[in-house]
Amino acid sequence: MCLAIPAKIISISGVTAKVDFGGNTIKEVDVSLVDAKIGDYVLVHAGYAIQVLNKKDAEETLKLWNEILSEI
Repeated sequence: MCLAIPAKIISISGVTAKVDFGGNTIKEVDVSLVDAKIGDYVLVHAGYAIQVLNKKDAEETLKLWNEILSEI
């Protein structure tokens, strides 16, 4: 199963960005496929940002992920 998770960009250096997956996990991802800036939300799959999301959609999706993960 392939999943893409929303994350907020907190810094960018070249084509690499540090992103926050909802407050607890910060990772580096490749942002070369999207036109994004610090503060934007992106959809991340396999280490690549593949789409820029609006804040409302990203926060709703992160909320659903947190609910799912709390049930596990």
